[in-house]
Amino acid sequence: MDEKEFDYMNVIPLVDVMLVLLTIVLTTSTFIATGFIPMELPKASKSSMNASKTQLIEIDKAGNIYLNSNITTLEGLRNSLKSIDNESPILIRADKSIILQFFVDVMDALKSLGFKKLSLQTEEK
Repeated sequence: MDEKEFDYMNVIPLVDVMLVLLTIVLTTSTFIATGFIPMELPKASKSSMNASKTQLIEIDKAGNIYLNSNITTLEGLRNSLKSIDNESPILIRADKSIILQFFVDVMDALKSLGFKKLSLQTEEK
């Protein structure tokens, strides 16, 4: 029996598989980088903040409060923040359509605990 000699290797299926894997990785990493809580942030001119050891407080459209992506209540937020050094920076992400009172309540809790390094995340205009 005569065997056919192997002249070349077809790499097109390999390239197709690699492109699909690349698409999956890029889609997943983009989702992870943006976070799990969908929000429409208010717009402002440029802003920046160092993200090292920053505590993240998020308020969604329904008024739910999250501390570092864990849902909590206003009282739970106060209790959780008592154990954190009040020199720690805090980043607040709030949906632009929330009731202002939710935001004021969170700011009042932070002020009563003595936090001074506060930032509000916005989108660039």
